[in-house]
Amino acid sequence: MSTSSSPSSSPSSSPSSSPSSSPSSSTAPGSTPVDVFELGSEHEQVVFCTDEATGLRAIVAIHSTALGPALGGTRFYPYASTDAAVRDVLDLSRGMTYKAAVAGLDLGGGKAVILGDPATLKTEALLRAYGRFVQSLGGRYRTACDIGTFSPDMDHVARECDFVTGRTVAHGGAGDSSVLTAYGVFQGMRAAAESVWGSASLAGRTVGVAGVGKVGSHLVGHLVEDGADVVVTDVHGPAVDAVLAEHPGVRAAASTEALVAAALDVYAPCAMGGAITDEVVDTLSAKVVCGAANNQLAHPGVEKHLMDAGITYAPDYVVNAGGLIQVADELDPRGFSFERAQQRASGILETTRRILALADDERISPAVAADRIAEERIRSVGRLRSIWVG
Repeated sequence: MSTSSSPSSSPSSSPSSSPSSSPSSSTAPGSTPVDVFELGSEHEQVVFCTDEATGLRAIVAIHSTALGPALGGTRFYPYASTDAAVRDVLDLSRGMTYKAAVAGLDLGGGKAVILGDPATLKTEALLRAYGRFVQSLGGRYRTACDIGTFSPDMDHVARECDFVTGRTVAHGGAGDSSVLTAYGVFQGMRAAAESVWGSASLAGRTVGVAGVGKVGSHLVGHLVEDGADVVVTDVHGPAVDAVLAEHPGVRAAASTEALVAAALDVYAPCAMGGAITDEVVDTLSAKVVCGAANNQLAHPGVEKHLMDAGITYAPDYVVNAGGLIQVADELDPRGFSFERAQQRASGILETTRRILALADDERISPAVAADRIAEERIRSVGRLRSIWVG
């Protein structure tokens, strides 16, 4: 197992202006390899890990520990290239800093990625090797679930590591963090609906959900219960089938492109990042964009394009903070309480209201308004941009 790291730095630029989380492969003709020192210059530390025996290749990016130890999930994904993985982990960890700050948590931002297809590569041995790797960081980074990892996986990681959240309930953890992630997105969507239509109810509104995996499927449940007309899509057909079986009134779109072009009131991207492009903005009939995916804006300037198009954007790291709130509650000395975590996640409604009101008052995009609030908390509450060492 080997590691390397970049020098420390302080967070300065916002996640809304981060590079696309869906870069091209570094092996493509004319592509430019990633310079970690340049692209990750805001980050305190970027660490690479390999374990030949298990096939583990992982990257942990710690963006900031100004507010406390970095907490963020581990994404297990078959990236097209190492460059793509590096870009993704840098973007995601930056977003976690802002997410924790806006959510009022005493935590910093970090993220990890494991390169490979979890369906074929994931084993107990690999996860335990990864756990030893996280343990070596001494608590500066605390991990949890993300795309491709689940609570039972965190139980394996925890057999070698003290800094794991999102474990199964049987092992004293919070369980599936997608439950409160979806709940928080729903609260943010209610705030956006109230801003646009004067009512926090989604009843009678057509909501398109792109991606009905762990989070998206829970979100569909909240929307159906509230009386929304829901249309879904997912690249994984069985995920769509499961949602349609559970909620007979839900409809399926043929593809994400078809969903974007459909008559919608709300568009909810709940899959991978970079979903909101200029082309999507030009196509959308929806007046609200609010979903669970991280790093939804494909490039700097999309937030202004949304604003100019009259589309209210509920910033992703604000509304999807429920999962972080859920796993962070495991760190409470009194032990995990789902009720306490859910109550805190309910505050996403008021936080989103505040951000949308600031955006309206200052005539700025909600993405910029959210960044301002996060950065102000980092400045005023953070330890003078110090580095958390335990």
